[in-house]
Amino acid sequence: MSRNTQTVETYLDGFRKNDHAQILSCLTDDIEWTVFGAFNLKGKEAYDAAIEGPGFVPPPHLEVVRMVEQGDTVMAELIGSVRRDNGEEMRMSMAEVFVMRDGRIAERRAWVIELKENDHR
Repeated sequence: MSRNTQTVETYLDGFRKNDHAQILSCLTDDIEWTVFGAFNLKGKEAYDAAIEGPGFVPPPHLEVVRMVEQGDTVMAELIGSVRRDNGEEMRMSMAEVFVMRDGRIAERRAWVIELKENDHR
């Protein structure tokens, strides 16, 4: 496993445990995080504040479907679920692009699709 892929695996494991220190240790200080259709933020402080999204109860359940790496970019397809603060479960399919610098995540670009009916809708 490459250094970059190992960093992404460590990062995802941190999310599964809601371990802010572990998550933040995988990021550059100038991290940029975009969830398309939702938000864009920059910097570790802003990132730390957004780890538990409003309306959700951590930790999420995340499974890697596949992960590929090319150059300084790691891409992951994920499926998962997370509890909403009203007790309902949100199931989701995600595509994540991690742009790496010196073994750390410098940019995270995410597409999150809520699944309401089945595994594809």
